[in-house]
Amino acid sequence: MNPMTRNFRRLASWFFASAAATCLLFAATAQAEVNGITGPVFNLTASADYISQPDGAMIYSWGYGCTTTPSGFAARPATGVAGPAPNCPLMQLPGPTMIVTEGQAVTINLTNSLPLAAGNTSIVFPGFQVTASGGVGGAMVQEAAPGSTVSYTFTPTHPGTYSYYSGTQPELQIQMGLYGAIVVLPTMAAPTGCTQGPFSLAATAYDHAATCYDREYLFEFSEIDSRMHQQALDQVNSCAASVAGGATSCPEIMVTTEPYRPNYFLINGRSMPDDMDASYSASYIHQPYNGNPHIHPGERLLMRVVGQGRWQHPFHFHGNHARVLARDGNLIVSQSDATKLAGPLLFTIPTVSGQTVDAIFTWTGKGLNWDVYNHHSGDQWVDAGGVSHPIVCNPDAYGYNTVGVSNDPTATNFAPNYGEWCADHNKPIPITPPDPQIVANGQWYAGTPYLGIQSSNSGFNSTPLPPGTLNFNGPTSEAGYAYMWHSHNEREITTNDVFPGGMMMMLIVDPFTWYIDESL
Repeated sequence: MNPMTRNFRRLASWFFASAAATCLLFAATAQAEVNGITGPVFNLTASADYISQPDGAMIYSWGYGCTTTPSGFAARPATGVAGPAPNCPLMQLPGPTMIVTEGQAVTINLTNSLPLAAGNTSIVFPGFQVTASGGVGGAMVQEAAPGSTVSYTFTPTHPGTYSYYSGTQPELQIQMGLYGAIVVLPTMAAPTGCTQGPFSLAATAYDHAATCYDREYLFEFSEIDSRMHQQALDQVNSCAASVAGGATSCPEIMVTTEPYRPNYFLINGRSMPDDMDASYSASYIHQPYNGNPHIHPGERLLMRVVGQGRWQHPFHFHGNHARVLARDGNLIVSQSDATKLAGPLLFTIPTVSGQTVDAIFTWTGKGLNWDVYNHHSGDQWVDAGGVSHPIVCNPDAYGYNTVGVSNDPTATNFAPNYGEWCADHNKPIPITPPDPQIVANGQWYAGTPYLGIQSSNSGFNSTPLPPGTLNFNGPTSEAGYAYMWHSHNEREITTNDVFPGGMMMMLIVDPFTWYIDESL
């Protein structure tokens, strides 16, 4: 049974409810945030291999990868839980996310290891003043001939999210997979009240106090027309046969680019449900990055969105709007007051080809009109020392439970409902939850629309959820909300015309009592 068939029924069990922003109980282990490699020197190669798709297809592709072990990987805090080890293969799709620092000189050495028929290759870096050395002159930039190396050097002057991609025969080479992302971190010291979390690369996204955030995820949107890939492979094989027969050169690969009919739609190089599996999973050797955001109520999630494909893909996210910070690394502030952000509030980000967008997303449960934690008058929680505390909701100036409480589980004033919208505290849900014996499908849904920990073995006090102590998910599982994040073009949530698939994933909202382990 292929992965698409194996996952269809469990995915279908929550798809339609999630699309309507209905809350579901979801058993999951959080995955990874912005994965990548650090420099400031990056030794990359462009080479060919096969990527996998949920329908079982193996698609011939080209991609950037690492020729030597990187200087380092994006910070992944140790939690004592063994997860997949970071890696940077010779070929990956998308290419390695390069994480650099504002004002620090960066060098990328690119070796062309593509098949002879592919000819030259290169990288262009929009938004940077690049100096190239070695290689041969190309239409857009210095190129690496087959088997040779070209070097690019630049100093990033502005923080933000940027793309990189081939500047050689881009109508073919970008389609084949030669693209990636660059994250430039700011040098600004964290302002008062702005702290760097264990799963963020910096305290702020930009050199601006209003761009603080708690977690971050990278979303690279692209598409594949597998017919173009097959045409390229056929010509590569023909060239190899000619060389074996004594030829010393081959004609440049020419593929049919119109009509353009993509049939695979990718987020970070994977299609749903593969994009919700762990980063660096051995199941996707050449697709190391996932796209599975997790968040606690009230946390600020930095969305780094990149349009890497030829088409525009409308990235639609349920649960709340997101405030746009910047486009193409250009922070959007008020013309009259530069201390204030002026980006639009969106529920869909158009992933324009070649454009990047940074935005902040927050989920609070505000406006649902019921207590998202299923609190009742008199409820208490028990700290790690066995002391009972009343579960209260003290609204701050904005109406959220942050006054005199902490979201740090080790603190004496820890609140399991940190970030709760206090106007809905103790309000019952205005409907009768469905019978879990009817709607349950394995571990994916247990019939309750509340946040909480399902077991007293969780390390904190148990929060029993309707109906009582029913628990499909084991002694240490959590109850959270699941919201579908996906392309708003319906065909793009298919894999080779089979639904569900493509550009789809789930945002998981977990209670603060549940530790979201991004190191997995």
